[in-house]
Amino acid sequence: MNPTALRVVPGFTALLLLSALAGCGAMSAQNPSGALKPVNAVELPPSERVMLKGADVVAYFTEGAHRQGSAEHQSTYEGVNFWFASAAHKAFFDQSPPRYLPQYGGYCANGIAYGIPWGGDADTWKITDGKLYIFGGQASKDGWELDEKVNLALAEKYWAEEVKGSNSFFQRAKRMVLRVPHYKSGEELAREMASAKAARQ
Repeated sequence: MNPTALRVVPGFTALLLLSALAGCGAMSAQNPSGALKPVNAVELPPSERVMLKGADVVAYFTEGAHRQGSAEHQSTYEGVNFWFASAAHKAFFDQSPPRYLPQYGGYCANGIAYGIPWGGDADTWKITDGKLYIFGGQASKDGWELDEKVNLALAEKYWAEEVKGSNSFFQRAKRMVLRVPHYKSGEELAREMASAKAARQ
């Protein structure tokens, strides 16, 4: 997810539009009542709130790979369902859930640097200092890595001060209208990434 590529709807029309498009199921899935609110989760029967569409969060650490889990091996932590590819991975998670949790509720880390809890593709990820970060595609990951130290500090700030504990849909709408001071358009980020790539060659 590249939050800067979004075209902003003026005023609070964006808030109303997002609320109308979201649907009750999605809003409920992303906003549990526990400590993990908000989360990048969806409803996948028989589970009401499945993190990362069922990606096995343990596999990133044990196999260095994205693997899909299943409802056959699942655990619930803080009101959120986690699916695993094996009983062994479920057991690892159950022993120490916080160790395997994706940062920023599993949302695109680059989006959180803009205060926007949105996106997050389970197959685009990285582990830094023992922490799992999810991105909304390769372009978002590349944008994050332009200056990882600065982007990490921004994401930590916005997660702690605005996003954590908020309603994902209202927070998203707010930051689509009221952009952060360091906002860059998709075109600006693309130019920066091209310049960085050219400098490495």
